[in-house]
Amino acid sequence: MDDIIRSIEAAQLKEDAPQFNVGDTVRVYGKIKEGNRERIQVFEGIVLKKQGGSVRETFTVRKTSNGVGVEKTWPLHSPTVEKVEVIRRGKARRAKLNYLRQRVGKSAKVKEIIR
Repeated sequence: MDDIIRSIEAAQLKEDAPQFNVGDTVRVYGKIKEGNRERIQVFEGIVLKKQGGSVRETFTVRKTSNGVGVEKTWPLHSPTVEKVEVIRRGKARRAKLNYLRQRVGKSAKVKEIIR
């Protein structure tokens, strides 16, 4: 039974899964369906956490829009995620950056890794 589930999940994995880490600033291109039309909407923010594995892997992105914090959780291998673009690499010393939710302004930033 386990082998059947693994073979089905392996078929749904994206071959070109993007490489990014927690603390990186990313631009997520998500497909949105409105009636019979489909368009791509961009969501740009800092990756707060990555969790799960295999097909069930998800990541949460946070941005501030008009002074209000907005978080969105995306499945990594979903067909609704067109692509993920890394804008800036961030230096994070922990796996989940939940403390950024209480921060505002400059203190809500993550240090950039310059390569």
